[in-house]
Amino acid sequence: MSRKEQVIRYLTTADGVRLAWAEAGSGPPLVKAACWLTHLQYDWESPVWRHWMRFFSGHFHFIRHDERGCGMSEWNVGELSLDTWVADLETVIDAAKVDEPATLLGISQGAAICVGYAVRHPERVSRMILYGGYARGKYFRGDPDAAREYRAIIDLIHTGWGRENPAFRQVFTSRFIPRGSEEQVRWFNELCRKTTKPEIAVELMRARAGIDVDALLEQVRVPTLVLHARDDEVTPISEGRRLASQIKGAQFIELDSRNHILLEDEPAWRDFCDAVIEFTGRPAAAFETLSKREHEVLTLLANGLSNAEIATRLGISDKTVRNHLSKLFDKLGVWTRAQAIVFARDHGMGSGL
Repeated sequence: MSRKEQVIRYLTTADGVRLAWAEAGSGPPLVKAACWLTHLQYDWESPVWRHWMRFFSGHFHFIRHDERGCGMSEWNVGELSLDTWVADLETVIDAAKVDEPATLLGISQGAAICVGYAVRHPERVSRMILYGGYARGKYFRGDPDAAREYRAIIDLIHTGWGRENPAFRQVFTSRFIPRGSEEQVRWFNELCRKTTKPEIAVELMRARAGIDVDALLEQVRVPTLVLHARDDEVTPISEGRRLASQIKGAQFIELDSRNHILLEDEPAWRDFCDAVIEFTGRPAAAFETLSKREHEVLTLLANGLSNAEIATRLGISDKTVRNHLSKLFDKLGVWTRAQAIVFARDHGMGSGL
């Protein structure tokens, strides 16, 4: 698949709910299970989510959907349960015509959906990446204080979700990105109103609290990477450790962050990307996706040329060189010129000009 830009389509589930799903990028398939508060279109413009979109679509054929009741999907939710969410994921994968085992990405509640799908269809899953996830919802963790707090948040959502004043919503959203900037928090607050109605938000929250796939973890038979922010205020790291300890052979990586949604400027995001690249074996494959011009730019970079020197050598502008380098960095999963140079020389580039 050569498509780079996102394409959004619709499907209808077996119980008659219209779901919006999207695909972007090229490479092996990576399918993201639905998680809280997404909007297929707004996510690409979001200061909270857009770096996730760029990263995954830059390395994979990236497939995702808005869950029922949320975003561009139908807000008439029908039944809400783990079985329903897994069935919706099945329908999306079928609609995308994924004809090879896919990598599943489960963020937060999406981890339980991925586990359910992987146990049901092990032959269709190559590996799983679970971030900030849990097997047990709030009502199954044996913590009555946390359950009471969760119910109080649900009451706040019911009361203040749709109000112009964002104070009520911010009680909820601030837990997701406590280190977020004013712009990021403001965007997240607005996302609440754009993606669902208060009564549906309440239903979605209650359904999440009732998730329990603990008994399924030992049945998982696919390679699994579990990542979790050390001070995650939405899902405690103990739940991530529980996933990793009960899924046979799972790798566990603790990230230095308080954010449930990792932000682009924090080191934990770069650590996350590096771990995903290594786990999926994408660096070599990414090298093969470079265009002829990108290959030329990388060769000159590996030989120590500056942007201005590269521009002169290739007869292009400095801005065009910067654009090529930005795309190169995304494709190769690197963050600096030094890393790109090391990568290039490891692949035999940079013979000296």
